[in-house]
Amino acid sequence: MKNERQGYFLQKTGIIILTLLFFNLAEAQQQLIELSGIIKNTDTQKGIATVKVQVENTEDTALTDQQGNFKIRTRVKVPFRIIINKEGFTSQTVEILSLSHKIAVELNPQNAIIDEVVISASRVPEKVLRSPIAIEKIDIRAIRESPAASFYETLENVKGLQLLTSSLTLKVPNSRGFNSPNNFRFMQLVDGVDVQSATLGVPLGNAIGPTELDIQSMEVTPGAASALYGMNAINGLASLQTKDPFTSEGLSVYFRGGVNHVDNVNYRISTLGESAIRFAKVLNKNLAIKVNASYFSGVDWISNNQTDQNANPSITANPNFPLANNPAQDLWNKYGDERNNKVSVNVDYNGKPTTFNVSRTGYFERDLVSPEVKNIKFDAGLYYRFGDQWRTSYVYRYGLLDGTFQRGNKIRLQNATVQNHKVELTGKELTFRAYVSIENTGDSYNLKPLADNLDLTNLSNNNWRNIFQSSLQNSINAGANLNDAFILARQEADKNRVLPGTAAFDQLRNTIIGINNWDSANAGITGAPATGGAKLEQKSRFYQGELTYDLSRLVKIFNLLAGIDYRLYSITPDGNNFVDFSRPVNERNTPLPDGTFGKDVTYQKYGIFAQVTKLFFDDKLKLNAALRVDRNPEFEAKLNPRISIVYSPVNQHNFRASFQNGYRFPSLFEAFSFVNNGNVRRVGGLSTVNEGLGYLENSYTLSSIDRFISAVNADVNGGKTQNQAALDNRQLLVVANLPRLQPEKINSFEVGYKSVFFNNKLVLDWDFYYNIYEGFLGQVEVAVPRNGNVGSDQAVLDMANRSQQNRYRVYTNSNNSYKSYGTSLGIRYNIVNNYNINVNVSYNDLASNNNSDLFITAFNTPKWMTNVSIGNREVIKNIGVTLVARWQNSFLWESPLASGKIPAYYTIDAQATWKLPEIHANVKIGATNLLNRRYFQYAAGPEIGGLYYLAFTYDLKL
Repeated sequence: MKNERQGYFLQKTGIIILTLLFFNLAEAQQQLIELSGIIKNTDTQKGIATVKVQVENTEDTALTDQQGNFKIRTRVKVPFRIIINKEGFTSQTVEILSLSHKIAVELNPQNAIIDEVVISASRVPEKVLRSPIAIEKIDIRAIRESPAASFYETLENVKGLQLLTSSLTLKVPNSRGFNSPNNFRFMQLVDGVDVQSATLGVPLGNAIGPTELDIQSMEVTPGAASALYGMNAINGLASLQTKDPFTSEGLSVYFRGGVNHVDNVNYRISTLGESAIRFAKVLNKNLAIKVNASYFSGVDWISNNQTDQNANPSITANPNFPLANNPAQDLWNKYGDERNNKVSVNVDYNGKPTTFNVSRTGYFERDLVSPEVKNIKFDAGLYYRFGDQWRTSYVYRYGLLDGTFQRGNKIRLQNATVQNHKVELTGKELTFRAYVSIENTGDSYNLKPLADNLDLTNLSNNNWRNIFQSSLQNSINAGANLNDAFILARQEADKNRVLPGTAAFDQLRNTIIGINNWDSANAGITGAPATGGAKLEQKSRFYQGELTYDLSRLVKIFNLLAGIDYRLYSITPDGNNFVDFSRPVNERNTPLPDGTFGKDVTYQKYGIFAQVTKLFFDDKLKLNAALRVDRNPEFEAKLNPRISIVYSPVNQHNFRASFQNGYRFPSLFEAFSFVNNGNVRRVGGLSTVNEGLGYLENSYTLSSIDRFISAVNADVNGGKTQNQAALDNRQLLVVANLPRLQPEKINSFEVGYKSVFFNNKLVLDWDFYYNIYEGFLGQVEVAVPRNGNVGSDQAVLDMANRSQQNRYRVYTNSNNSYKSYGTSLGIRYNIVNNYNINVNVSYNDLASNNNSDLFITAFNTPKWMTNVSIGNREVIKNIGVTLVARWQNSFLWESPLASGKIPAYYTIDAQATWKLPEIHANVKIGATNLLNRRYFQYAAGPEIGGLYYLAFTYDLKL
């Protein structure tokens, strides 16, 4: 063999000792050869796990085990070449000339960044250093060494990325501002499959994604990716890749146990546990199977923040009466006390008529939601390869989850399921993928109508107000101070209300949760008490087909990638969430009979893209240009171009600049929603939904109504009649004139620099972005008069009487353009003796806008975020440690449900891993929020404390 004749040669990058054993010699093409050997690190002389060994121009591959051992089978003839590749090491190609001698190759473990390859940035493999846009890759080694309790939480350490925790089972990523717990602007893919929940309007993240044992890597693009991926990718993309059964064959088992709520705040100390199993087997040269299953259970973080967002100074409360117990309070984690359930009480106080704003009492979230959650995941795949390049597969994926997430209201998911069926065909130049996602919300429910109907079952709003008003007047007449009089009046009005902790409460709560009819809550405005429902019963599917083809071989003068995709949503209206176009316009406000469904509503889009890449000046300059056209039948076709340039004067230094224009079509919920939110209906912005309702053209804005009501109450307290006061203050009312719903647009500019220094020990990655949003999508609340058109006297009088108006919360586009900008810096340094340190710092801000808009823009992002980690994967033999500290400053959170200041916080995570190669196992002990410094990430979100865990992984290669 050539390598034998040269001896064990040395290179700067490591040593690989391969022992080749050949069995069952047969005729040339029929010969089955099995290669076995060991791969070692040149610095430590220890075996390296998960090194990929591949016979060139074939699909014959294998991965090394924890000790660096591998076996690979092939039927190729001598001579042939094998390619040895491992992230964090220099790739090597070794030529096999005979079958009788050993070879040796050196690898340098410090060349991590040089050869690291990513796919998501351009949809083709390219080195991360020369990516045209900002991108981060988390490989399997980084995942294993992270102190995160689950691999998905490793995203929290990515530069420029936020990870919001809605529940232990639901974590939602975002980058570069305009954050929300139901993020439509950030796409998440698992092996190319979009895991965004269509009807729920929330990314399910890893709730239906890979198990802990099957994850291979994650790529994160913190910025617009619309030119290549279309809708839902204007704020970023996370692509998760699972292990290949042909190269990661074996049986693996994972157990994790832990505790949280260790300080007994909000809930008693609780346990959590997760179990997972993975089995992959190559049945013959061309056929393989893979099966994964996992089960997680625990006690969720509790949302119990009692911040009052309608304090006394607000004009919607009682600004002239600074009471200790605000009768108009609207607490973050209390439902039923919102302004839509506000009543006005009129009493004689200090010898003059006085009007007070009073909210219904409502119920705390902690009393409405059981904190126990679970997540079941299962997937199975059949994989077949033929020839040297082609592969096909079928994968089924199933997820069942509990959890609580925040939309316009809080939604409790209970036994919600999502299923995926995917077929895929890939070759060297072509990829075809088709899949269907099937959703069913199971036993889920909405906390807002649940709280409303718990109160309304006792008394309608009018009857409750009358009792409250009478009791308040009696207490005032008896000489009680005003604050005590309000307390006594509420006690009297709530006298027969069911109380948490009682059997009557539990029985009524369960009854309401089982009723799929939220609209009964509207009876609380004027009608008699009635038991409405809160069940969230949604069924939907979406179908996706996509084809990409690399035409570079045909074009030759530049690299050309082209693709086409199509998506169809099909949702089944249940009378609570989506408009039912099969019913007459005048009946759409009337709910369907419980347990029945309307005619399916469809929503579709299709797109085509092409990308050109060309190298100049001895490959030092890379030009990348992409153009995408997306079409949705509800809107005009939209162009999404991207142009970028990467200049690399030397391989270690890379400068990049890019511009991208992207569009986001309104989501299903933004387009077709038709949801009763307790005396206000949240509706989609399409004109077809508006037919017969008038909220686009015949409505006043809620903000102007608040000012109007405050002025009317002041005049009534001064002696005017309500009608006269309303007409005298009509100039305060602002007609909404909502625009026709349009796609959201972003123009994104980005520059960056990525480099390595000091013999590749130091990696520096910096980027700056500037985004311009036009037609930003959000919600505005308006009121439609029941008895006239806006501008008429009757319409003005209706605005002074809550029972004479219909309230709508409408998805619509902003009038203003919004400009956001920011920068981030990442530094990775490999210190001596395997120590490494990573530092990330990010800054994000929203440029001020002097013009008022229809709704709050909800930038919802701290200006400063940073995290620092230090670790050593083998501080002593077989034991590695990692420590991560994160900090972010305080910021303002705004949303239709809750708004307020989010305090600054910091956390410390830590882990230690003990490798047990003799029994093919790892033990990991760690903690997130080690110091148990409780914090919350968004208004009305859960309060997060420390979580402490012990995990065991058994990994047997077959």
